[in-house]
Amino acid sequence: MNELPAGHTRIDQVSEDVEPALPRVVAGKVRCDACPVLCQISPGRSGACDRWGNVAGKLTRLESLVLTQAGEPAGGTFLTGVGAGTTYPDYKPAPFIVSSRHDDVDMVTVVTEGIFSYCSFKVKIDTDRHLGAEQSSIRHRGEIVGHVTTAEYGSQMLSIGGVHHLTGGSKKEGRATCELMAALGNKQAVEVSIDGGANLTIQAGAAPLVNGVPEQRMRVGCGSATIGIFAQQWRGLVDEVVVVDDHITGVLSEHQAGRYLGIPPSGIELKGRRSTPGRYFKVANPGVGWGGTDIQEPLSIIAGFDHSISWHGMRLLMVSTTGEHAEYFVLDEALRPQAATMPDALRTVVERIADNCEPAVATVLFVAGAGGSLRAGVTESPVELTRAIKQGRVNVTCGGAPAYVWPGGGITVMVDVARMPERSFGTVPTPAIVAPIEFTLSLDAFRDLGGHMASVQPLADVLAQQAERITRVPSVNPWPVGAKAWLG
Repeated sequence: MNELPAGHTRIDQVSEDVEPALPRVVAGKVRCDACPVLCQISPGRSGACDRWGNVAGKLTRLESLVLTQAGEPAGGTFLTGVGAGTTYPDYKPAPFIVSSRHDDVDMVTVVTEGIFSYCSFKVKIDTDRHLGAEQSSIRHRGEIVGHVTTAEYGSQMLSIGGVHHLTGGSKKEGRATCELMAALGNKQAVEVSIDGGANLTIQAGAAPLVNGVPEQRMRVGCGSATIGIFAQQWRGLVDEVVVVDDHITGVLSEHQAGRYLGIPPSGIELKGRRSTPGRYFKVANPGVGWGGTDIQEPLSIIAGFDHSISWHGMRLLMVSTTGEHAEYFVLDEALRPQAATMPDALRTVVERIADNCEPAVATVLFVAGAGGSLRAGVTESPVELTRAIKQGRVNVTCGGAPAYVWPGGGITVMVDVARMPERSFGTVPTPAIVAPIEFTLSLDAFRDLGGHMASVQPLADVLAQQAERITRVPSVNPWPVGAKAWLG
């Protein structure tokens, strides 16, 4: 990699009230035309993207190309878009269009770093803890950069970035959003706050911190599911179990599982709204306490006991959906729950709840619209690329990692950043995100969709001329050129 001192050049902007024209290049500087910013770069400095610089008076790509390899070098080498540079707005072919051979099929991979304004990160945080109300704003450095979206089973979901935060608000908002997105994509820890909710530290593949406290686990299931899983193991050890959960709080004796096992009614009366037998909604408000509720005292959700059914000595277990909270009670003569020492056999089942929970982790997914002129770097007829992808004739990857292409129009991709190479993401001052993308297809298919055949270079020739860094393919990633479904 070519090294330069830290620092950027001042970017010359075209005035909005004059006829658009390229500004005169200042003596000693070089103009970079890799993107519309058109940086004028002083000697020994880098452009705004940190990926191109002025080295001895020549425009030079500073970031090494990233290759992925499978097994031994003979197992295959794949050129990723990381470090490839860009030709946005793609009035010319992509930076690298390379040919290779796989399983006796001639292949082409079109490699570029796309500049994405229409992009965001979807962050899945595996925790039962309430982080913030749906639609609440997410802030970074005081600026709104996203919002809380719908919770999924055992996970809280955040949407961060998007074109309206990048370019539709103030310059400060755009810069804060872009900075945060690049850090998230590069697997760095970032701090955000949710209006009316929690302060978070999130990092791809790591346990999140909620109000400074590391999360340990996600729930084994909702309160009803937890009863379904462990009812058999509780029978004979306890007379009633209440599994506290912000979504569905479960009551063993009323639940279908308890009835199936012949557990008699306990007479317990719970607050909240009864849904179906043994399942209660809204027993408390969302929060960071028991089972994702705001309670710290479990007995607060009990309205009372039916004196015609409940009995002196009745054993009651109250537990959360992660096993993090658990208390054991025995009813006295007045049918009031009294704290008691939990029997070892019962504690073993509570511990089993925790053992069956998966670790809390933050998953960061990059979602981007790879449409518009980016496709012109591949073919003279961009819609043909879109059609070929939807027909399964083109494999789309991001840094060699598998990308899910959403149905419907356009090329909307989604990729797990944990499966991408290190330092995959960059920025430009638009502000926008720079991210790698590759299109791999057979040579015949590339020719059929009107690909830039004159720009095809053998992979070996490209590697002989470029500096590169090599990363092994993560074991969970399929080989980017090896999917049989789209060979041909």
